Amino acid sequence: MSLLSFFLGQKKPSTAGVAKERLQIILAHERSGTGASADYLPQLQKELVAVISKYVKIDPDDIKVNLERQDTFEVLEVKIEMPSAS
Repeated sequence: MSLLSFFLGQKKPSTAGVAKERLQIILAHERSGTGASADYLPQLQKELVAVISKYVKIDPDDIKVNLERQDTFEVLEVKIEMPSAS
């Protein structure tokens, strides 16, 4: 957040919005062919664990990140097993 934004009363972007933007940048980087194939997935998984752990007690093994290439498109799959609400 810049100083000007602070004085103009603009609010900070939401955490979800920032995460979405980061994923879009990662995917665009991968599609351009300049990045190594899925080298970012372990780091992405660690960052997801860190963010989710702020709000919910979760085991790091409960988050799985997978990148699949199917014909002309790629699928980034994120599976998060949330604890029961009991």
